[in-house]
Amino acid sequence: MAQPEHWANPVTTRSLVMLEIAAALVAGDDVTLQQAQVQLKQQGSGGWNLRLFGSGAFDGIDAVLRREADLATINPAQGLMMAHRGLGPYASPQPVRQIAVIPSYDTYAFAVRPELGLACFEDIAVKKPRLVFALRGQREHCMNVILRDLCKAAGFALEDINSWGGEVRYDGTLPFPDGPKFAAAVKGETNALIDEAADVWTNEAIDAGLVMLPMAAETVAKLEARGYRGGVMKKSMYPKLPRDYPTIDFSGWPIFCHAELHEERVRAICEALDRRKHLILWQGAGPLPVERMCREAEDTPQLVPYHPAAERYWRERGYL
Repeated sequence: MAQPEHWANPVTTRSLVMLEIAAALVAGDDVTLQQAQVQLKQQGSGGWNLRLFGSGAFDGIDAVLRREADLATINPAQGLMMAHRGLGPYASPQPVRQIAVIPSYDTYAFAVRPELGLACFEDIAVKKPRLVFALRGQREHCMNVILRDLCKAAGFALEDINSWGGEVRYDGTLPFPDGPKFAAAVKGETNALIDEAADVWTNEAIDAGLVMLPMAAETVAKLEARGYRGGVMKKSMYPKLPRDYPTIDFSGWPIFCHAELHEERVRAICEALDRRKHLILWQGAGPLPVERMCREAEDTPQLVPYHPAAERYWRERGYL
C-alpha cells in the first residue's frame, strides 16, 4: 500500500528531529552549545560515512587532515591559505580544498593608548614599549596564530613584548565595547587592543581615546609575498580615522574538505548548501548568497584551490 504524502520516513524523521533540536540549541543563548559536529551514516550500518565540523580555527583543518572530519569551516580565508601553502603551524603544504567561502568582510585592527607614543604598527619594534594586552583565550585561534607572522614582518616577535617588560595574556574573546577586555584598555589597566572583527570595536576605541595603528606598506608587501592578503581599514567605515589605514585582511569563512574527499560526496554537499541557502543565517540580509561564494570579492577571498567536483558544480549552476 502506498504511503500518504504526509507520511514521514521514521529513519530520517528521528535524525531530522535531532538536527532541528541541535540547530535551535546552537542558535540559542547558551554559549556552551555554540559549536557542532554532525555525523551521518546509513541506518543500521557500522561506521559513519560523513562527518561535519563547525569549527572556526585550525582544529577544523587538523580534523580534516586527520580524516576525523570530512567537511569543516574556518575564519578567516587566510587560515586555510596557511595550510595550503605550509605556513604558520604547517611545515609543508597540506591537501585542503575549498568548497565555497561564506561572505564576511573584516580586517586586523591595532589600538593603543596615546601615552605610548606609537604612530604605526612598526613602531613597536623601534620603540620597544611596555605593552600589556590580552589576545584570544583560544590559543589556536587564527587571530593569535597569524599575528605571529604579522609581528615578524614588522620586525619583532610576540615574545619580545615580555622581554621589554610588557605582558601578552590569553584571555577572553573579542574586545566588545561593553566587555571587560575593552574596559581594561580604557581604564589603563592594559594599554593595547589587538584583534579582528574591527567593525565591532574600532569606532568605540577611537571614541575612548585609543590610537589606531596603520601598517607600513613595506610590511604589508612582505606578508602579501607569503600569500596573505592586504586589507584596509576604511575611513568610510571609521570616520574618525584621518585616512584609510593599511592592514591585513581577515575576511571570508571558507567551507573546505580534504583533497581526496569523494567527488559524489562533494557534489552532494554543494547541492545541499545551494538547496538550503534560504535557511542559513549570515552577516548580511536575505538567503546565504551561494551564487557569489566562489567568486573573488572583498568579503569572499579565493585563496585556496577548489575541489574539482565543487568547481564543476558551481560552473554548472552558472556561479562561476
